[in-house]
Amino acid sequence: MRIFRPMMLLLAVAVALSLALTGFASPPVPSSLAQYAAGTVKILPLERAFPLDEPLELSELRARDRVRHARILLGGGGRQSSVGGVVDFPVQGSSDPYLVGSKTTMLYFTKVKLGSPPTEFNVQIDTGSDILWVTCSSCTNCPHSSGLGIDLHFFDAPGSMTAGSVTCSDPICSSVFQTTAAQCSENNQCGYSFRYGDGSGTSGYYMTDTFHFDAILGESLVANSSAPIVFGCSTYQSGDLTKSDKAVDGIFGFGKGKLSVVSQLSSRGITPPVFSHCLKGDGSGGGVFVLGEILVPGIVYSPLVLSQPHYNLNLLSIGVNGQMLPIDAAVFETSNTRGTIVDTGTTLTYLVKEAYDPFLNAISDSVSQLVTPIISHGEQCYLVSTSISDMFPTVSFNFAGGASMMLRPQDYLFHYGFYDGASMWCIGFEKAPEEQTILGDLVLKDKVFVYDLARQRIGWTNYDCSMSVNVSVTSGKDIVNSGQPCLNISTRDILLRFFFSMLLALFLCIFFSLT
Repeated sequence: MRIFRPMMLLLAVAVALSLALTGFASPPVPSSLAQYAAGTVKILPLERAFPLDEPLELSELRARDRVRHARILLGGGGRQSSVGGVVDFPVQGSSDPYLVGSKTTMLYFTKVKLGSPPTEFNVQIDTGSDILWVTCSSCTNCPHSSGLGIDLHFFDAPGSMTAGSVTCSDPICSSVFQTTAAQCSENNQCGYSFRYGDGSGTSGYYMTDTFHFDAILGESLVANSSAPIVFGCSTYQSGDLTKSDKAVDGIFGFGKGKLSVVSQLSSRGITPPVFSHCLKGDGSGGGVFVLGEILVPGIVYSPLVLSQPHYNLNLLSIGVNGQMLPIDAAVFETSNTRGTIVDTGTTLTYLVKEAYDPFLNAISDSVSQLVTPIISHGEQCYLVSTSISDMFPTVSFNFAGGASMMLRPQDYLFHYGFYDGASMWCIGFEKAPEEQTILGDLVLKDKVFVYDLARQRIGWTNYDCSMSVNVSVTSGKDIVNSGQPCLNISTRDILLRFFFSMLLALFLCIFFSLT
């Protein structure tokens, strides 16, 4: 055996070196289960649902947010944990609801491909719900055209070679969704029915099929990849979902539930238990949304409220110019109907009445000698002759864990055109119609947000979202937010891979020398 020892040592070194080199080159088309180790990235470009120059009334913004909040409060879905790789969603759009005096709303949608052969669907991104559902070819009362300038598509289950049904006896149906007999169709398909607070709704049945995506494996290596998922096939829609002016092919839920695509992919090691976003607030807007952790200095974290289906935080107090407002902290406590939700799908920010009135009074009092207050369309506005940064105070939202969210004037004010030669700025916060405080895009913009689901916490810090960000899960990547992302494996991760591979080589050498 001593004759073969040098050959075995050489073999050990060769194996270790080959493992080290996998950090530099990946197979052209990996399986979905191998993606986590390869540090893959999937690209799903997001598009804005409404042009920046499309006029909308404030009542429409409120109505849109009410629909959104109804889905948050009443939408269905289960719960789950996760594990995994990196997914990047380039973002288009702006968080400013009023650009050049024109009111706009922030609906984002992306394209997904389902089935074999794949069919492309435009689906709205929704962090307040869990389910990915698309319109079925058998759908009744569903729109066939869209005012968004997109072609609507219908999922044709018989036409997909990989489509499968979820039966009522399937463990997914019986345990996750707690299906009753009334939710089973005559042909034993696992059904769903969601009724939203605005009166709209959708119903249909769950299916399994192939989810297609582009996996970025290195600096210039892109591979077509896929994974089977469970999703909803809508056979009936009602209310606002039937309107053609804002119609899309479905909703892409990014919530915490078990049926969320995030949970499904992460449970198989395809995506990580963390996602991040950075929404650009000025200029042409844009930003980045990543299933992975954005790494920037200065992030502060606050724990998520446990046993809640949404991204709830414990808001403790609000300060204006460093002075805490006289608000009873009990109004922010989380219950079945109360609490503070972080929601990228909401345009404005909504404060409970007990917090909204003191906030508005404090802002008005602090600028009473500098600006001219005016009521416009029922909103508190101010006529300003110079930069709002020179006149209006900073605001702090103070959360559990010692984390504060610092808001600049442009984070709670929006520009509403001009009046009598002066610039008119209005309060971008609304009085919550329910008992929940909801933090929308107006305050979330120009900040990196990290949703660390493994540690059950959310972190944030101010950031210029037009700049590149570094994202790390198993390998760091530089993501440029203009156009398609530029992705590069970081030097740190290459060195780490090489270091651990050399440790493996040393271990194998010692093992064979002792045998």
